Amino acid sequence: MSESGSLFDSSTAAHTPLAERLRPKTLDDVVGQRHLLGPGKPLRVAFESGRPHSMIFWGPPGVGKTTLARLMADAFDARFIAISAVLGGVKDIREAVAAAQAAQGVGRRTILFVDEVHRFNKAQQDAFLPYVENGLFTFIGATTENPSFEVNSALLSRARVYVLEPLSVEDLLGLFDRALEAFDAGLAARAGSGGIASHVPRFDEDARGRLAAWADGDARRLINAVEIVVEAALGAHRDLVDAAALEAALSQNMRRFDKGGEAFYDQISALHKSVRGSDPDASLYWFSRMLDGGADPRYLARRIVRMAWEDIGLADPRAMQIANDAASTYERLGSPEGELALAQAVIYLAVAAKSNAGYKAYSAARAFVRQDASREVPLHLRNAPTALMKDLGYGHAYRYAHDEPQGYAAGETYLPDGMARPGWYRPVARGLEARIAERLAFLRELDEAARKGK
Repeated sequence: MSESGSLFDSSTAAHTPLAERLRPKTLDDVVGQRHLLGPGKPLRVAFESGRPHSMIFWGPPGVGKTTLARLMADAFDARFIAISAVLGGVKDIREAVAAAQAAQGVGRRTILFVDEVHRFNKAQQDAFLPYVENGLFTFIGATTENPSFEVNSALLSRARVYVLEPLSVEDLLGLFDRALEAFDAGLAARAGSGGIASHVPRFDEDARGRLAAWADGDARRLINAVEIVVEAALGAHRDLVDAAALEAALSQNMRRFDKGGEAFYDQISALHKSVRGSDPDASLYWFSRMLDGGADPRYLARRIVRMAWEDIGLADPRAMQIANDAASTYERLGSPEGELALAQAVIYLAVAAKSNAGYKAYSAARAFVRQDASREVPLHLRNAPTALMKDLGYGHAYRYAHDEPQGYAAGETYLPDGMARPGWYRPVARGLEARIAERLAFLRELDEAARKGK
């Protein structure tokens, strides 16, 4: 970030929030997103073209979506109108249209920025279309969700999607240094206004690294944390911030894992292994630890569904239903009520019969197909919708299982010609799979008897 005069202006530094003081004034001030903003990269080219176009910024929180929209308005000397889809509605859209028409009347462009655009329903999103098409305003939407699923195809077809990435640890460490510099300038401004002179404390390397990892690619989260920690250190008259001081300043937040770091994956691993190990208490402990640590319940719901399929499988098919129902319940109720459904799903999965036979069978089949040649479908298994196909033998001698004794065409083969039965699926002797194993053994006996009878 460039050290523009406005950033360290003593008249404002004492009172302006740190995040606002650090807000980029030019594209070169933006931290991260080099894949879009570097020389010759698509978003920089869009800024330099002189011809603004509608676009959608897709990326996680705190990576600069709003900032880039504001910079776009500055670059084209356009009026900037922002709508939050979380709080806004049709009335806000009408007011934005009226403001854009007024700006157009005096020869000025308008950038209409819609934050969390995926929160608008189809009718609300459609309301923008005629104005995007007639050029009343340039539409910029921001979303944390995949626009392919959450933004109407009509609106999506009229906008270019730019994918913004979480800030790297290196980006965050650079922003951290700038945040301390801006905070120090604010302290100097306070002293100049009659306050007590002081300076920001030093951070040791461990504290710097922990804070950058904890921010999890989110610039806003980092800046807010810097304010909290520095103010706490000043209040405690600390000259050095170490890991212990960091944890004390951020209280529970720092006790929590960083969402992209080692502790996060250690805890989800512990949860998964506790479920696999059939320990409901341990499973609940790690589930609760992760919730308390700020893990997204939706992420946990996805992992719970995966556990049901990977570690329980056909030994207890109810586990998949309960896991899916719990995930749907959370979507309907949200926090904290929906978390009870997830907790009970965790308990059920922990006490359910376990089998990874289906998981292993699928993995083995995928591995085989990847390295094997492309085998032809046997003629008797091919569909024969035309006379020519029937003449070529398609579907000939196919045995319709429902017409066979016990609904099973004993001795029939469904694998490609010349391929031995691989035996990938080996059900375990637990839960429903024990009965499945008995059924498969019975069918193999019928196959053997049919072959001997030929």
